[in-house]
Amino acid sequence: MSASQPPQTSEVPTLLVKIFGKDRPGITAGLFDTLAAFSVDVVDIEQVVTRGRITLCALVTEPVPGTEGELRATVHGWADSLKLQAEIISGLGDNRPRGSGRSHVTVLGHPLTAECTAAIAARITGTGGNIDRIHRLAKYPVTAVEFAVSGCETEPLRTALATEAAEIGVDVAVVSAGLHRRAQRLVVMDVDSTLITDEVIELFAAHAGCEAEVAGVTAAAMRGELDFEQSLHARVALLAGLDASVVDKVRTEVRLTPGARTLIRTLKRLGFQVGVVSGGFTQVTDDLKERLGLDFASANTLEIVDGRLTGRVTGEIVDRAGKARLLRRFAAEAGVPLAQTVAIGDGANDLDMLNAAGLGVAFNAKPVVRRAADTAVNVPFLDAVLYLLGITREEVETADAHEG
Repeated sequence: MSASQPPQTSEVPTLLVKIFGKDRPGITAGLFDTLAAFSVDVVDIEQVVTRGRITLCALVTEPVPGTEGELRATVHGWADSLKLQAEIISGLGDNRPRGSGRSHVTVLGHPLTAECTAAIAARITGTGGNIDRIHRLAKYPVTAVEFAVSGCETEPLRTALATEAAEIGVDVAVVSAGLHRRAQRLVVMDVDSTLITDEVIELFAAHAGCEAEVAGVTAAAMRGELDFEQSLHARVALLAGLDASVVDKVRTEVRLTPGARTLIRTLKRLGFQVGVVSGGFTQVTDDLKERLGLDFASANTLEIVDGRLTGRVTGEIVDRAGKARLLRRFAAEAGVPLAQTVAIGDGANDLDMLNAAGLGVAFNAKPVVRRAADTAVNVPFLDAVLYLLGITREEVETADAHEG
């Protein structure tokens, strides 16, 4: 038999040994020490500890003929000595093969209710999927759990769960299983209302005394009701005459979205490259790039002449199409296939970028963007995106602790 071919175990007699009870050090070692006396081979192991209670399952080969009764008695005696419960079930073979069409379904709730969990599980089953495994990724600031699903293709599952998620008020992300999920090495995000909580042009407008006028144009543009380039020129024109010293003031007023530093710090530790694209201004994004250690940053540039804003922008306009173009440029410079990129944004001018990326994430986005993106995150914590990549809160905190 080739080393690359799995053994045929479907008809091999096996025993499923299940242990339940209060967790303590040494249970796993003790069980397998007990089983070792009967020269069985381990086929599979699964262990879960929830609120201090352990469930340990060991699938092992059948012992030497005539010794199964002794094995059962010995395991039960060992379990009783530790005030544990034991159950031993005879059967054939290993787990049945997982169905084709495998996906990871990440569910975020704030909180995650039993009603919502039931609805998601029922919709998975109704789409023809089987839930093979569930584990928790985070318990705060949101509850995040991941379902390993097989038996149905990713796209129809994503469509079905997106509808369910909108109805019950949770965030659900569906991505294909496979090595590519761990190979996404470039994350590019929008800035205004994504990386930061502000709209930068509105911060400038507050200093110019035209905040209400600019906010109205911004809102219409983000809803897709206005051409972005025209709205950009109209808003920037209102800033004409502002002293250039306002740039430093605006930089100090910018507020990062909760979780932004954690997201970027964790991605960088994992070897990801991180960039931003913005319909805002390089006067702010360049500062963010330096402060956060970003690899890429691109935005529009406010023209400044004789120490004052002219009310114009210079250079290439970063609009909806421009953001997608920059994502492709950053990916090429980073040496990352486009299919292995993640894009995050909230507005209509992010749609081309979200659709071009391997995974497009709508972050607290407008309805038109939520409907078009691969997945939506509607909790106010940017680092929740880490859970969509299979990264747990525990892993993040452990890495933070190691670096002091």
